[in-house]
Amino acid sequence: MTECAVILAGGQANRMGGGDKGRLMLGDQSLIQRVIDRITPQVDAVVLNANGDPGRFDDLGLPVVSDSIGGFPGPLAGVLAGMDWAAEQGHEWLISVAADTPSFPLDLAERLAEHDTPVVLAATPDPERGRLPQPTFGRWQVALRHDLRAALNEGVRKIRQWTQAQGESLVLFGPDDFFNINTPEDLAWAKDHLK
Repeated sequence: MTECAVILAGGQANRMGGGDKGRLMLGDQSLIQRVIDRITPQVDAVVLNANGDPGRFDDLGLPVVSDSIGGFPGPLAGVLAGMDWAAEQGHEWLISVAADTPSFPLDLAERLAEHDTPVVLAATPDPERGRLPQPTFGRWQVALRHDLRAALNEGVRKIRQWTQAQGESLVLFGPDDFFNINTPEDLAWAKDHLK
């Protein structure tokens, strides 16, 4: 069984003023380089999902795939792009990670693989709901790509609307394992707290 990863960097970064959020610097590395360094040892191959000119990522040395569904439909379209690439490469499973989350667990892929459901999502503790899903961090059976494409074409945009229909499992991680950088204030906090 082989698995690869997709780094989801296809968003518009509106709360950060636009541009490639993954290119923001945290210490001496960009957010996206930190993500690459964390996920690469966990999987057999890595692909980047980004829209626009793929040449702007040439320095990263990764293949780049864009959303096949137009209009910036959200992270599910990035997962689909990753699934399509994974299928072309002969991978059975896809791990998804977000380009704006530079300190996710180093054992993410291993822990997600402990469950045998077609979709497994990371979650963090939540005092009210028990588990708070982190839906851009998951393990996806590549064979589901045709169903996901149909759902996106029918207008599904919310990740959990689709994953719950697939019989998702949730894996509980630590409360701060998926701190993501959405605003300038988040980036300032990360510079002071993340190593």
